[in-house]
Amino acid sequence: MADERFARARLAAGALFVRDREILLVHKTYGNGWDLPGGYLEPGESPAAACRREVNEELGIDRPPLRLLVHDWAPNPGEGDKILYVFDCGALGGDEKDIVLQADELDAWGWVRVDDLDEYVVPRLARRLRNAYAARVDSGSRYLERGKQSL
Repeated sequence: MADERFARARLAAGALFVRDREILLVHKTYGNGWDLPGGYLEPGESPAAACRREVNEELGIDRPPLRLLVHDWAPNPGEGDKILYVFDCGALGGDEKDIVLQADELDAWGWVRVDDLDEYVVPRLARRLRNAYAARVDSGSRYLERGKQSL
């Protein structure tokens, strides 16, 4: 039985693929539409392992994460606390032609300019993605709360 005195956050991991000033997004057939490739962790699974599994399931590409870019505490009134990880998964290069979408969850993918993210994703995700992109550019990492730097 869970001890109710302690927080229990849902964990998710996403993959950042970059091409110049563009980020690869996938279009989900449910929820908010456009998002990073990724998803929730399974019990006992590490965030990096979940990122790799989700990229393989959603894009048909076996790509290990290179490094952590963002750790975002993102509570949701309907779902409770969430901790969202964004990993640098490098450039796709020749792998782009090998993308095979997970048909029951995704119906499109595309490159979106960092400056145009607000036209595709909800504000908190746009903030998280801009921070992940900036962390990749400056070879750093970012701790976020609700998509905003807090430290």
